[in-house]
Amino acid sequence: MTMRPPMRPPMPSLSLSRRTKVILLVVVALIVLLAIASALVGVYVDWLWFGAVGYRNVFKGILATRVIVFVIFAVLAALIVGGNVAAAYLMRPPFRPLSGEQQNLERYRLMVEPRKKLVLSGLMVLVALIGGLSAQGGWRVWMLWRFGGSFGVTDPQFHKDISFYAWDYPAYRAMLSFGFGTIFFAILLSAAVHYLVGAIRVQTPGPKITLSARRHLTILVFVFIALKAVAYWLDRYGLVFSSRGRVTGASYADVNAALPAKTILFWIAIVIAATVLASIWLKSAQLPVISFVVLLILSIVIGGVYPAAIQQFSVKPNASAKEAKYISRNIQATRQAYGIVSGTDVDYETYNVANSPSITALDPASPTISDIRILDPNQISATFTQQQQIRNVYGFSNKLDVDRYTIGGQTKDYIVGARELDASNLSGDQSNWINQHTVYTHGFGFVAAPADVDVTNNKDLYAEKNIPPTGIFNDMLTNPAIYYGELLPDYSIVGAKGVPQEYNGSDATKITYDGGGGVSLGSFFTRLALAVQYKQLNFLLNSAVSADGAKIIFDRDPRQMVQKVAPFLTVDGDPYPFVDADTGHVMWMVDGYTTMSNYPYSEQESLSALTSDTLTETQQTASQPNDTINYIRNSVKATVDAYTGQVTLYQWNQDQQPDPVLAAWMKIFPGTVQPQSTMPQAVLDHVRYPQDLFEIQRALIGSYHVDNPVTFYNVGDRWTVPKDPSPANQGANQPPYYVLAAPPTGGLTPQFQLTSPMIVNQRNNLAAFITVSCDPATYGQMTVLTIPQSKVTNGPEQIANIFNTNSVITKDLSLFNAPGGGSTVIYGNLLTLPIGDSLLYVEPLYVRAAAEAGSFPTLQRVLAVYGDKIGYGPDLANALENLGQSTVGLNIPNPGTGSTTPATTAPSSSAPPTSAPPSSAPPPASSAPPASGGDVDTILNEMDQAFADLQAAYATGDPVAVGQAEARIKQLTEQYLQARGQLPSATPTG
Repeated sequence: MTMRPPMRPPMPSLSLSRRTKVILLVVVALIVLLAIASALVGVYVDWLWFGAVGYRNVFKGILATRVIVFVIFAVLAALIVGGNVAAAYLMRPPFRPLSGEQQNLERYRLMVEPRKKLVLSGLMVLVALIGGLSAQGGWRVWMLWRFGGSFGVTDPQFHKDISFYAWDYPAYRAMLSFGFGTIFFAILLSAAVHYLVGAIRVQTPGPKITLSARRHLTILVFVFIALKAVAYWLDRYGLVFSSRGRVTGASYADVNAALPAKTILFWIAIVIAATVLASIWLKSAQLPVISFVVLLILSIVIGGVYPAAIQQFSVKPNASAKEAKYISRNIQATRQAYGIVSGTDVDYETYNVANSPSITALDPASPTISDIRILDPNQISATFTQQQQIRNVYGFSNKLDVDRYTIGGQTKDYIVGARELDASNLSGDQSNWINQHTVYTHGFGFVAAPADVDVTNNKDLYAEKNIPPTGIFNDMLTNPAIYYGELLPDYSIVGAKGVPQEYNGSDATKITYDGGGGVSLGSFFTRLALAVQYKQLNFLLNSAVSADGAKIIFDRDPRQMVQKVAPFLTVDGDPYPFVDADTGHVMWMVDGYTTMSNYPYSEQESLSALTSDTLTETQQTASQPNDTINYIRNSVKATVDAYTGQVTLYQWNQDQQPDPVLAAWMKIFPGTVQPQSTMPQAVLDHVRYPQDLFEIQRALIGSYHVDNPVTFYNVGDRWTVPKDPSPANQGANQPPYYVLAAPPTGGLTPQFQLTSPMIVNQRNNLAAFITVSCDPATYGQMTVLTIPQSKVTNGPEQIANIFNTNSVITKDLSLFNAPGGGSTVIYGNLLTLPIGDSLLYVEPLYVRAAAEAGSFPTLQRVLAVYGDKIGYGPDLANALENLGQSTVGLNIPNPGTGSTTPATTAPSSSAPPTSAPPSSAPPPASSAPPASGGDVDTILNEMDQAFADLQAAYATGDPVAVGQAEARIKQLTEQYLQARGQLPSATPTG
């Protein structure tokens, strides 16, 4: 009797009609072409933009690197995975034993066999795309690995130059990750092919795997284990970033347990890899699997359990002693990496604060008292808008800025803002495409208010104002047009020859842009690309776009522009405008940082968390990304010309803090960053110490001012950043503040500084005061005034509590916070100013009508505390004068009207002010002679004349006349103010 072979199961039909195939191919081809076209349009538009700003070398360098890396890793991935899949197919057995398993597989073999080349090609393309795309995303790693130089500093454990960890280690890790990924998929897919072709037979009687398949997979397992051995060796160096202990870096358990464990595992992996390779000539197929399992178990026991046991049973009972050596390493590395080395970057001075100081230190002539800022740039943007918007299409950013200018030999700090075109203000016909993009194309003007002068109640006191511009900057600001800024539309069409049509401050004034910035629209292909990019047919249909000389300005936010031309930098969240006396243009200053996260032993922190404060929480400044860093340098100062769009990057502060990271990028992109020596003096005069960097450093100083590792471990002398005491912002960190004041160690020359108090950990008492110089001659000199632990000194939150619980002050607050929400109190920045042998706290109070359209904050009161003395008045002069008296005024009226109602519209220049004009200093100790017999009406009339004199003095820019007018106003204010009430205590609380 003859045996009939078993019948094969029927094969599913895969045939498609020719028409269906054509339709499918066309659809797929269109989808692919659209995706490619969209990507290429974006690349082309970027190519045009980089060319317009003069940084096409950056674009080409990055693009070339990404393409090269993509090709290299795509080819490697395709060859490794595709080659092994092809090898597995070629190793198929010529005969397969009959079994149900093989019969079931036969249908799939018959499906694949006619299309094997197509399947293999598709697989290789897919693997190539995955490998290439994942690798090219790390273009920074590959560039730095190629061009990075030495740091000149070695780590304390392995004594390797920091460059190994900065450039080499990340590149080796990236290569290992790629190797593991490709070998893993090669094993997986090769095993699948071997199973499909019958070389692996799970359910078939007899041998389960052919000799060729076993050897093939054994070699792949050998390569995988060899890569694991390399990974174990690299893991040894990765211990310098360990987080096992209290701080970042190799701890006691890492050095004495994990490090030997990694070394042992390295040798075990080498032995196992050799054993696996030797198994090629053995008959057993189980040895590679057994070896892999053994390695996995040993890695858990030796690499995980053993170090954890040492940490738990040896380190924890004696942690402060055993970790001391490694904490010392962390302290030293963290100070170096964050630029807070004691004695080099930071000077610590003991500040013996007197709780009951003499007010004789509050000398009106001192640089600190004469320049106290009463305008809060974070609160008065609405005031600038209401008083200086002039035209509805303009506006100011939510947060204004503080900068200093020297006029007539006198340096003063000013609240400044650029009057930008605010696209959100366009209404009606103004917002149609033609007007929005071809008429309303730019902002106009620069507004400045003396920081110690109350402009909120008198718009005539601005130092630079109006359209056309008037004020003390007129000689410097020759072209106030602002085509590049923070509020402008996403793009504008400018420069078209013919009749000028670009709105320039008034309907009667139209201009044609000739600043040299922007991308030419002369090419139809360019217009087509932009039509696709912005999904706007007007680029092809509107005559203004195709007109001779027409250009498009886009991507014109200063912060965005610097980030784009220097993608290797982290950009500060607060660009600020200034007037460049050389060009006559408004310029934007943007600070750039180099960062990394692999500086050995340096504390790893969240960039976003370190820079979080009231301003980022309220989105007044841009938040930083949630990246982990442990090294930062402010190595670049960038300027963006608000008219031409020219971006210039200047190397910065390399003499004091050399930066190997920037040096590497300057080798990669030669000529991109200019030497600091080329920075014009007109730009140098306006550099500031950046706020984000200062916030990072103050947070680290809070812990790393401690030298003793045991004290550090026990958190025995930790400082923290105080919370913003304003009721509207409680919970967020208080931001640092720019002030013009005497240097922290004394002196008569005012210094522009960035400052912040620090409080005792988990308490509100003041622990220290940090200040850093912004002036070019002393830039970066950071001083920390430390309060002795035996002293109990009020911190910002305690000062705010004193204000909010004082019976006189709370009575006014109740009046200002009108019932029914008619008005609300806005707390200004609480400044901390060291002077004499104590600290002076000053806080302005603003009031804003809550329900009125067009309302804006106006200054109504100024609060002051000096030691145990409270000062309170309608302006700074009276608040400081009140510090020296035993009583504080009750129901103080506003001179001129007696009203406490907040303004809702800008006061006219002829109307009397709604509050007494502030003075930058308290009045002299001797009383002023009475004016015209002391009659109140006469005093008010003379005050009106004094204001007119001050306005005229500001218009002429004569500092002598300004000083005389301010002195006269101060004198008249003193004569006007009347009765005082009981002075409450400001005794420090524990």
